[in-house]
Amino acid sequence: MISVGRAGGVLMLWAARFSGLRGDVAIAAVTTAATLGPLLVPGPKVWWIVALGALASAPVYWRRHAPMAVALFVGAAMTVMVFWEKPFLPFGPLVAVYTIADVSPTWKRLAAIPAIAVIVGVSLALPGEDSEIFRLIGTAFVAAYALGTSARANRSRTAELAERARRREQEHIAAVAEERARIARDMHDIITHAVGLMVVQAEAGPVVVRSDAPRAEAVFDAIADTGRGALTELRGLLTALRASAVPAGEHLGPAQPSLDGLASLAERSGLDVVMTVEGERRRISGSLEAAVYRIVQEALTNVRKHAGVRDVRLHLRWTARELLVEIADEGGGSRRDSGGHGLTGMRERATAYGGTLTAGPGQDGGFMVRAVFPLE
Repeated sequence: MISVGRAGGVLMLWAARFSGLRGDVAIAAVTTAATLGPLLVPGPKVWWIVALGALASAPVYWRRHAPMAVALFVGAAMTVMVFWEKPFLPFGPLVAVYTIADVSPTWKRLAAIPAIAVIVGVSLALPGEDSEIFRLIGTAFVAAYALGTSARANRSRTAELAERARRREQEHIAAVAEERARIARDMHDIITHAVGLMVVQAEAGPVVVRSDAPRAEAVFDAIADTGRGALTELRGLLTALRASAVPAGEHLGPAQPSLDGLASLAERSGLDVVMTVEGERRRISGSLEAAVYRIVQEALTNVRKHAGVRDVRLHLRWTARELLVEIADEGGGSRRDSGGHGLTGMRERATAYGGTLTAGPGQDGGFMVRAVFPLE
């Protein structure tokens, strides 16, 4: 009896490991052989007992398609057979019970527990089995149900881990794409700002050379400084773009500009910028500071390229709920982005942080860019 119990345990492990058509064929073949073996050796039993043995085992081939129906069928055949052939382990019903615990919905699994207990109890009580057989068979069915439940839990856990890994990979890819888009916007801002400033100063160079030699020297020094600064920033961005991956939570690019650099930016812009700050500065993320810096940089570049004026007002207003950034000039007032990506890039930066950006004629004429960022 102990060896038969071990054989039942091995059969449950087989059922747990093998799936698919070949697995179902193998499990059905092993179950049928284990059931019919004692009926054929050393001498075959009468044909109808052998037939009952086949009916109590072979149908487990269809166990995954109709686990409840297969369990009832093989259980009924086994209950009839034990009146003439006993004791032996009910391999077919054990595999069927394992399958119910493994693949059936929750309500069917719960409903099957009392049904299994009743059928097993009847099949043991009517032939008058002793308490040892009750204990052995009961333990075997509990073990089969527990193994099925365990297999189901392991499968769910594996699927959950696979889904979690897939989501992490998607988040990683999205983070890389977002970071590269940020770098592309930064490259646009750096190039348009630096090249625009160099063009304006280079155009003014011949004029001041003839009238003011010391000032001309300062103009050319500014052109060189602007070019060197742009090359340094671009070198850092291009180096980052060569990276094949970005660790989670890290940036591809170099250190981001901050609000502390706005004064220097205004000074290097080649414009007469009057900068005012209203309210108490709040602590914000470095990425938001970089977004504000780039918006101001692009707005100053547009003033220099399109407005035809030098006077610019840069105003920052801090409140408890938002940060307001305004860049206004006294130019023509109807200037647009000339088909480029400047205003589009500024709007994208503002939207990325839950803010809004508007651009159009100012209240006192000229052109105004106004960005509002929520701080809560």
